[in-house]
Amino acid sequence: MIEILDRLDSGGVWYCVEGGWGVDALVGEQMRPHDDLDIAVRMDDVARVCAALREFERDDAEWPASFVLRDRRGRRIDAHPLKSDDVGDGWQANLHGAPYRWPREHLDARGRVGGREVRCITPELQLRWHEYEGFDDVDWADMRALSDRFDLRPPPALVAQPGFVAAKRLSGASTTGA
Repeated sequence: MIEILDRLDSGGVWYCVEGGWGVDALVGEQMRPHDDLDIAVRMDDVARVCAALREFERDDAEWPASFVLRDRRGRRIDAHPLKSDDVGDGWQANLHGAPYRWPREHLDARGRVGGREVRCITPELQLRWHEYEGFDDVDWADMRALSDRFDLRPPPALVAQPGFVAAKRLSGASTTGA
């Protein structure tokens, strides 16, 4: 994961780590294995992302809401392109309705992964993005760790442990992820 972020930095790409690695960065340690790296990127930087990670194959199945990059080593990057408005908020396309707003004040938190500082979304935005159908025990543990670490109250939908692990996680996550 660090190598990928270093390459994005070298390519002049703005990104913001989210998802599982984003939680780990905010908490300050890797809490579980990851099978992907979730990042927000600027829509204008999509070509730079692909150039910096040339050996990755691009999947546009959910474009323009997201695109996935995979390489032969099994690394996966789930990128969410954002268009910025005049006040600096990011807007992500939604294939099923109105676009998602990524408030600018939630896009510049700092965390650490492997001793490296990374830009990530805030704990509050992590909690908001985890209110989705399919929220499972892994998500619950991540949100509990963030809530405990930052003394936050999770939304009511995230309080009770769901009691299952989503099928998407049973495919065999790696220990280092992307």
